[in-house]
Amino acid sequence: MTTGAPPPLAPKRSRARTYVPLGVAAWLVLEIWLLTVVADAAGGLTVFALLVGGAVLGAAVVKRAGRRAFRNLTSTFQQAQAAAQSGTMPTAPERTGAEDRNGFLMLGGLLLMIPGLISDAAGLLLLIPPVRSFLGRYADRAAERRINAAPPGSLQDAFQQARIHRPDGKVVQGEVIREEAARGPRGAEEDRPPLTP
Repeated sequence: MTTGAPPPLAPKRSRARTYVPLGVAAWLVLEIWLLTVVADAAGGLTVFALLVGGAVLGAAVVKRAGRRAFRNLTSTFQQAQAAAQSGTMPTAPERTGAEDRNGFLMLGGLLLMIPGLISDAAGLLLLIPPVRSFLGRYADRAAERRINAAPPGSLQDAFQQARIHRPDGKVVQGEVIREEAARGPRGAEEDRPPLTP
């Protein structure tokens, strides 16, 4: 039965949903083609040794980055526990650029573990500290731009409002408690006039 109304329009596909699968397919075809070219030139045993070496090196890098992340987490918990026992406010630990870029180090290890020469080259690039620092600064700026461009009332806007900037530029997570909310229901009852029978 038709009502004469046009059918609802399908939602538009985002560019990422259109181009990411095409990019992944092109990357896989290029990886396979490059492996066959290297195998023809240097032999299959060389390609096998390259793939195994990349996997072993990638596993070592991921293990090292995981240990570093666990060590940072443990020291943060210990500092928070010591601050709680002494009754002082816990302070954010001083972080170096190497600690902040630990995720890129782990990504480099994962790229090394993926079989393929292009992913190995990208993983080796991420092992270089200046490259990790550059990518980390770029990611920070891109995230800041997205947060600042968020429309009012969005989740990104709420995240931006929940951040408190200290004078030295560090960001401290926190929440604001208003005095009216702190008084609670008892304070609201005190403000009401007494009821007379």
